[in-house]
Amino acid sequence: MNLEPQTFPLTVANRFAKFGLQCTIQEYPHVQYYWLESPADLIPHRKLNPAFYGCLDWHSAVHNHWMLTRLIRYFPEAEFVTPAREILTQNLTPENLKVEAEFLKSQPRFECPYGLAWFLQLMAELTEWEDEQAQLLLEYLSPVETVVIKNLQNWLLSLNYPNRTGLHNQTAFALGLMLDWATITADYKILDEVEDKAQKFYSKDYNYCLHYEPLGYDFLSPGLAEADLMRRVLPCAEFSEWLTVFLPKLPQELKTDWLHPVLLDHPEDYGQSHFDGLNLSRAWMLDGVISGLSPGDNRIPALEAVANLHRQVGLNPLSGNSYGGRHWLGSFAVYLGTKRGLTLPNSRFKG
Repeated sequence: MNLEPQTFPLTVANRFAKFGLQCTIQEYPHVQYYWLESPADLIPHRKLNPAFYGCLDWHSAVHNHWMLTRLIRYFPEAEFVTPAREILTQNLTPENLKVEAEFLKSQPRFECPYGLAWFLQLMAELTEWEDEQAQLLLEYLSPVETVVIKNLQNWLLSLNYPNRTGLHNQTAFALGLMLDWATITADYKILDEVEDKAQKFYSKDYNYCLHYEPLGYDFLSPGLAEADLMRRVLPCAEFSEWLTVFLPKLPQELKTDWLHPVLLDHPEDYGQSHFDGLNLSRAWMLDGVISGLSPGDNRIPALEAVANLHRQVGLNPLSGNSYGGRHWLGSFAVYLGTKRGLTLPNSRFKG
């Protein structure tokens, strides 16, 4: 199944595809976080992660491979398709992925939950893609997927409180990606486990104030990520009631002054590049919230207006001119532009 372009033009996709084509094979600069027991554990990242070595860090490499896969599906005739397929073939080999699986076994907390949740997003994309290369890659990636699921399940079991920041360890965003993967792959065990955690952590939340965001160098909105998760979990009527309690100050008429896009002072700064990502993720999370409401809900005009503002700013990221933004923002732009979190099979949680 190929996807049909809607509101994401090829000219914009070309720019972000170029980001991914460059950084997925760029070894340095690089940031690596993993547990060291002795000097013998200090091993070059290219040896530890021969598939996902580019894009500054492991999680960015993973979601850029997802982005290239998504763009191939979305624009099957584009010029970037051939080099994108070549990168998938070059990086995602059985030999490379065997090493990746062994590394994740030895480092069960590595990239948990953010990077591992993005890995499941890659698997979800390949699962939906009716393509010979996709089926081959699913087979190659299966050993890594097995370890990723185990590591995430152990993380879920040990998680007593949600992380409510706007950075990589945030719980709500990771649970949302996990739910989408589990929905697409019909993994009902993970669906149950994730839904239980979402209900435990967020069902009784109330009076959240978006005014306090962003909290430092956020690239995710804690409040909107939670709402975007709960619309996946709750039926429409229940989600509407939950949202009223959680965000009671949402405007009931068309207004745009209640949540402003975040503008950058120094776009070359790696930390400030997060604000470009925040604008993009806010836009897709607002779209998600809208999708969980009934069409006549009075809050939708204000939600749509603010989502459009963030979309306009986010799809022209100032930090995309430097590697600090270029190595990851394409994935967020493509997730938003291709409506990834909204184009799913019917979830058993909706109705």
